[in-house]
Amino acid sequence: MVLEFLSVAALVVVLVCAVVRPFRWPEAAFAVPAAALVVVAGAIPMADVRDEAARLGPVIGFLAAVLVLAKLCDDEGLFHACGTWMARWSRHRPRRLLGAVFALASAITAALSLDATVVLLTPVVFATAARMGARPKPHVYASAHLSNTASLLLPVSNLTNLLAFTAAGLTFTRFALLMTLPWLAAIAVEYAVFRRFFARDLDAPAEPVEPDEPPELPLFALVTVAATLVGFAVASAIGVDPAWAAAAGATVMAVRALARRHTTPAAIVRSAAVPFLAFVLALGIVVRAVVDQGLGEALGRLVPDGTSLPALLGTAALAALLANLINNLPAVLALIPLAAPSGPGAVLAVLLGVNIGPNLTYAGSLATLLWRRIAHGHDHEIRLREFTLLGLLTVPAALLAATVALWISLEVIGP
Repeated sequence: MVLEFLSVAALVVVLVCAVVRPFRWPEAAFAVPAAALVVVAGAIPMADVRDEAARLGPVIGFLAAVLVLAKLCDDEGLFHACGTWMARWSRHRPRRLLGAVFALASAITAALSLDATVVLLTPVVFATAARMGARPKPHVYASAHLSNTASLLLPVSNLTNLLAFTAAGLTFTRFALLMTLPWLAAIAVEYAVFRRFFARDLDAPAEPVEPDEPPELPLFALVTVAATLVGFAVASAIGVDPAWAAAAGATVMAVRALARRHTTPAAIVRSAAVPFLAFVLALGIVVRAVVDQGLGEALGRLVPDGTSLPALLGTAALAALLANLINNLPAVLALIPLAAPSGPGAVLAVLLGVNIGPNLTYAGSLATLLWRRIAHGHDHEIRLREFTLLGLLTVPAALLAATVALWISLEVIGP
């Protein structure tokens, strides 16, 4: 009982500090000591710590490589080019700009992970809306929602996907095939709701304050990202960890940037977000302790068996609820081992819940928390009531549509 209480308390402290960030310290400053505490107290044996480190090691390496790749693409001007394209394509019409943000945010989230959308695209969206004289709210909210919802497509799109990819037992391409229809369904629901919810902002006339810039295409960055995505699929097909493809793409961009003196080795290391990587590992250890001390047994009685449509709906709903209670990373770490025996369909249903569900509350995902800080940094007020109401309108509908789409995909393509 003491170890159970200690494990839960450690998880609560880690999550609260990740949300509040006392003294502006990184998340790892609280997660690493919490992980050390549960290990020293005996809540998790050293053998399980090593197992967890071995399981998360490739995922953490992959995440580091993708973060470096995204930052170097930003240095090459890829995201600035995205802003230029959005401004020109929208023709100073806010509704067209919303469509452009949806298209780009969905593509960037899928290819370069949700972190790229939150950290790199969101400031570009602010700048583009300001240049057009459009109200930024619908477009900025779209960045937040799509960083979660649009991360369903590929194993590389979200850390939660990476954590579930191995457990699902799928190849890179099969994962993408099964998740394409759910991805499209969820984005379509979000877009329909956004057009109605923000109708007043979207119908307000835009008054451009700057002329459109001529488009500049960062061809090298685009080709490198495309080649890296192909490398993910090839690596998975031949049994090589896709982290090597991500590392290759990041290396190519890093060598070019260093040769041109556009960056430094220290800047590349900073872009890997080492404190956040340490946070992920420490969080995994704390969650493993909580699961072993009773949470796993309790959740095991709630996770539906099988991959029928009702079972998939129940699994996705449970995952969404848990993500909003304890954050999506702990939720996926706790649920994946319980869903895996029912097959890849159940694992993918968990991902629907932990990726779409966090749009309901600030604490649902770390990406949303980071987006909120970026919005405040641009003097843009985020109202809790508005955020929650938008989540209530989008999350249940998107989750239902995506889960039905997943069931159809499983029936047509097979698990």
